[in-house]
Amino acid sequence: MRRDSIFYKLFQQSPTLLFELLATPPSNADAYRFDSVAVKEPRFEIDGVFLPPENQGAGVVYFCEVQFQTDEQLYERVFAESSLYFYRNRNRFTDWQAVIIYPSRTTEQRDIHPHRSLLNGEQVHRIYLDELGDIRSLPIWVALMVLTTVEEEQAPEAAKYLLSRTTQEVTESASRAIMEMITTIMVYKFERLSRMEVESMLGITLKETRVYREIKEEGREEATLQLVIRQLTKRFGELSEEMRSSITGLPLPVLEDLSEALLDFTCVADLQAWLEQR
Repeated sequence: MRRDSIFYKLFQQSPTLLFELLATPPSNADAYRFDSVAVKEPRFEIDGVFLPPENQGAGVVYFCEVQFQTDEQLYERVFAESSLYFYRNRNRFTDWQAVIIYPSRTTEQRDIHPHRSLLNGEQVHRIYLDELGDIRSLPIWVALMVLTTVEEEQAPEAAKYLLSRTTQEVTESASRAIMEMITTIMVYKFERLSRMEVESMLGITLKETRVYREIKEEGREEATLQLVIRQLTKRFGELSEEMRSSITGLPLPVLEDLSEALLDFTCVADLQAWLEQR
């Protein structure tokens, strides 16, 4: 299940969602902007950054990490990224805080002793979704986060409950966004099911929604990428990590062009030249 993209979309739709998880959110939480940033030398990619409004002077920057698989060096990476970004942008912020979202405590990094001061202080917030409570008692955007952790047996009933609740509690425009998020979660959670089976499960029609078009496009792009990688590997042997990374970053139309152009390649140098031209 591609939870990273799901949570990215959740925070895009509702940046204030992060602050609903905190006991002491900033007073201007409604004005924060969700973004992703890059820090060079060394290069870090920080996917979840909540930036305070620029027209209100220096403020607190919040870093967010959603971690559904155990990473025994997660805190080393998160604190290095956060500290470096804060250092590079010190004049913009008065402080930084980090929010780590786990499905449960069992996913957390085991060796936390080197980070005890940060983890036991007020600067780092660890959120365990399975401890937030029942979906029926949570704010609807927080409930969507918890829905990603619900077991398959209980997920359809929970999703349908949230769909019905959405029509009653939010505006029409927000309702459409939430319905698309619910269907996104369910389509990813039940990847083995066909579109019609998911539709039947939820009692809605997906084929005209943006999420269905996006999922269909993602599937086509992934299939094309895997085909190109297999063809190139078969012809030239294992590709370097740098070359694989370059190919993975290509948009679908360019991948489709490459799938045809590679038929004329005679060596890896031809591939490299083709990539450099684009």
